[in-house]
Amino acid sequence: MSSTFDPTNVDLDTADPAQVVCYINASQNDYNGHLGARISAVFVILVVSTVATFFPVAAVRVRMLKMPLYVYMFARYFGAGVIVATAFIHLLDPAYAEIGPQTCVGMTGGWASYSWPPAIALVSVIFIFLLDFSAERYVELKFGFSHTDVNVEDIIVKQQEDTAIGESGTHQHLHTDDQNLGGGVLSTSASAFQSDKMKTTVTDVEALKESVNSHLFREQIAAFLILEFGVIVHSVIIGLNLGVVGSEFSKLYPVIVFHQSFEGLGIGARMSAIPFPKKYQYLPWLLCSAYGLTTPLAISIGLGVRTTYSSGSFTANIVAGVLDSTSAGILMYTGLVELLARDFLFNPHRSKSSSQLTFMLVSLLAGAGIMALLGKWA
Repeated sequence: MSSTFDPTNVDLDTADPAQVVCYINASQNDYNGHLGARISAVFVILVVSTVATFFPVAAVRVRMLKMPLYVYMFARYFGAGVIVATAFIHLLDPAYAEIGPQTCVGMTGGWASYSWPPAIALVSVIFIFLLDFSAERYVELKFGFSHTDVNVEDIIVKQQEDTAIGESGTHQHLHTDDQNLGGGVLSTSASAFQSDKMKTTVTDVEALKESVNSHLFREQIAAFLILEFGVIVHSVIIGLNLGVVGSEFSKLYPVIVFHQSFEGLGIGARMSAIPFPKKYQYLPWLLCSAYGLTTPLAISIGLGVRTTYSSGSFTANIVAGVLDSTSAGILMYTGLVELLARDFLFNPHRSKSSSQLTFMLVSLLAGAGIMALLGKWA
């Protein structure tokens, strides 16, 4: 198409609009040096994004940290706001710019027959919903209880109490395990045993706890892995672009540092609420590390192809647009349903304290607002 288009002799009354748009949007490699600064970005982003991702997980799992409740709550709900803003501002909007109706791709061939960014995002939302519903229905039919939310705030408070007074017998140990299990599942199961007038030993309770914990883990980990996939795909794209971008590098560098840190908080906060069984206690740290490594590796790849890669090419736009749309749907569902609805609307363990609820909402709005503001630059 471009071979027959002469940009120096265009009659706007007869020219094909697609040819004009494709010519205007055509992008060449614009790498302009600053190799040292780009290499430093690999290590800076590696450290800050990994630390931010580890923070909420460590707050729940490392008793020695004595994490203040409000510090953890800020990380958790600030991160939830970040995830929601990322879906709309950092994924769906760029998808429109890559394969939307007014782009070179969106005016070419079959791409011109439909508005594909919202359609792809919709498919992602429905897929995640079906996956989530199927997992919850399976647990409900097999074990007799539905989805329960982990009361992570109680875990933080309980850890501080245990650190202060030490282990004080079997009853407290079981109570602590109840909280770590996820706010009420074990209690519900124990009540069922009592109603049947059954006597349970400590060993029976531990076995029951581990069994329920395992199935809750299976229910939640699949949705989380899809969430992390969506964030990682986005991280790969922005990391690759940071490695090859031209004059915008100096502006994008600090923005992406904050961007990846905030997204890391969101990933870590979501992970902190998953009841990992004992045999998978290593998995949260492994998943945190995977997120922390993604963008630095993508920047390194970008540096490897810095003189040949064109992020605005037709093929690159199709790949980025489809991936951004898919990831947008994933984060929309996870942010609005898994994080906001279940934490604020349907969580039976939600705090009744007005001051805590206000702090949670302010943290949420701060995360969404700051991440939306970063969308002005990246």
